[in-house]
This record gives sequence, C-alpha cells and structure tokens, in this order.
Amino acid sequence: MTNQAMAVRTSGRPGKVTTLGLGLLLPGTVLILWQTLGHYGEISEMLFPTPYTIAESFVTLAASGDLWPNFRISLVRALSGFLLGGGLGLLLGILVGLFRRSEKLLDPSLQMIRMIPSLAVVPLFILWFGIGEESKVLLIAKGAFFPLYINTFMGIRGVDNKLFEVSRVLGFSPIKQVVRLVLPAALPNIILGVRLSLGLSWLGLVVAELIASTSGIGYMMSDARQFADTPVVFVGIIIFAIAGLVSDSIVRYIERRLLRWQDNYRG
Repeated sequence: MTNQAMAVRTSGRPGKVTTLGLGLLLPGTVLILWQTLGHYGEISEMLFPTPYTIAESFVTLAASGDLWPNFRISLVRALSGFLLGGGLGLLLGILVGLFRRSEKLLDPSLQMIRMIPSLAVVPLFILWFGIGEESKVLLIAKGAFFPLYINTFMGIRGVDNKLFEVSRVLGFSPIKQVVRLVLPAALPNIILGVRLSLGLSWLGLVVAELIASTSGIGYMMSDARQFADTPVVFVGIIIFAIAGLVSDSIVRYIERRLLRWQDNYRG
C-alpha cells in the first residue's frame, strides 16, 4: 500500500487525545452537572451524594485499610470463577463445535441449564457448599461458562468448509486442523465470548457477595446499605465499573494484537 493510500485511509481517524477527550466528555459532563445540582440542594444528598462526597468516602476507606483487602478478595473470586467457568465453556464449546454427536449429547442439557436464573440456584449453592468461597466461585463460574461456550461453538461452526478441504489436501492431521485452522478462524468469536464472560463474572460476583458474604466489595456495599451510608455504596459501584472496564480493555488489547491480520471497518 502506498503512503498516499495510507494517508487517505488514516486521515479520517481521530487521534488518541481526541479519542480520550470524546470518551471523557459524557462522564465529565454528568459529574459536573451532578456536583452542581447536589451543591445547590436540587437533588437529595441522602440518595445521590455528590461526586466530591463519594471521593471523600473513597479516600477514607483507602486510608483505613478496609478497601484494598476487600477488593483483592473480590478480584480473586471473579478471576477464579472466570477461569473455571470460561475454561470449561471453551473446552466444551470446542468439543460440541467439532463433533455432531457431542452436540446432540450435551447441548440440550447445557441449554436447559443456561435458562435457569443465577438467583434461582443461590439457595441450592448455599445448602450444598455453605457461604464459603466454593459457592461464590461456582456461582460466578455458571455465569462465565455460557458466553464462551456459545461463542466458541458458533465460531467453529462458522468456519468455511472449504478450508477443511484444503487442509485435507495438505495432509493436516485432525489435531493440526484444530490448532492451525479451526481455532484461528474461530478466534474473533472466542474473544467476544471472553469479553462477555468477564463481564458476567463481575455481575455474578456482585450477586454472590450481596447475598451471602462476610468480605469483599459486595459485602462492603451491603453493610453500608444497612447503615444508610450511600457514599460507600457508590464507591463499590464505581470500583466494579472500573474493574470491569479495565479487564475488558485488557482483552480488547489482546484482541487487537491477535487479530492484526483482520481488515475491519473502524468507523
């Protein structure tokens, strides 16, 4: 590609500073408006504490030593549930995607389990595993399993059959077909599944910690709710939001590195 063509192709793209500014425009406007309305008493300080009050609560929690230990516990739970559920979802998605018999044997049961709301199995998990780490990790794993399972399955079934014919002509073994052909072709769907599974892992963590827990950010929020300490509840919400955004950004960075060969529309 010539330099002129590259210049035409990239001339319409905003720079990094512009992109960052556009990303901060909406939340910045909301925060300024929120602070202004709260300062002049237009909204209830009890229900909607101002951003400044929330920031004070964050500093107080961080200085007291209560915030970071709870965050580490929540982070370990979310990652453990994601690795367990997402890993099983990836493996079963590959198995069901490659073999019709596996699909007929496993997929109907898995789809039936998928339709069961996570809140419905919470009492069972507590009865079976108590309120310890096992029930929380398994609840998170249930949510993380299905996005990776479904997207891996769809990605494999979306591989062009002509590529398999070419691989047979080249003499690829079945394992080599999977490693060199199937997984790279299904990688966009798999990464999408990873992003969705990570998001549901954080959602599952909130459910697990709000219902039955004695530690973690969700427990900290539940405890603050009982004492009507609304700023601490907002601190927990913001921490979950930032953690989810950071984890998603990491996956998107990996996606850009792994899928550099794709020529996608960038807007």
